[in-house]
Amino acid sequence: MKGMTLIKTISASTAVFLAFSVSAPAQAPELALLTGLQKGEWTLKTRGSTDSGKKVCLGDPSILLQIQHSGATCSRYIIQDTPSSIRVSYKCGSSDHGVTTIKRESSGLVQIQSQGIKANAPFSFSVEGRRTGSC
Repeated sequence: MKGMTLIKTISASTAVFLAFSVSAPAQAPELALLTGLQKGEWTLKTRGSTDSGKKVCLGDPSILLQIQHSGATCSRYIIQDTPSSIRVSYKCGSSDHGVTTIKRESSGLVQIQSQGIKANAPFSFSVEGRRTGSC
C-alpha cells in the first residue's frame, strides 16, 4: 500500500510538471538540409532541358518544399530530414497536396522531385536547383 502512495505522488508531481512545461509555444523544427543552403537567386531547371528555368529568390529555403503551391499556407509532415536529403509531405486546404524530396549536392546545388495534386490535377516534376547570384 505504501508503494502505491509513492507512485500516485510521483504521477501527480509529474502531471503538474508536464502541464507547466508544455505551455510554451511550439517552434517549427529547423530542417537540416535547408539550413545549409546559400541565400540568393536560384534557378530551377528541368535537367537536360534547354529552357532558362524559373528564377526564385531564396530568402526562406522552405519555399523549395512546395514549389507547385508557392504562396499557399500548407501543413507539413517531415518524412526524412538529414543534412543531405529531405522528404516532406504537405497538404494545402482540402484537396491540394504534394510530396517533395530534395537531395543536396552542395550548398548551392540541389535536386528536387515533387508530385501531388493542384487544382484537382496531378503534377510530377524533377528539377535541378542551382544558386545563380544575388537578389
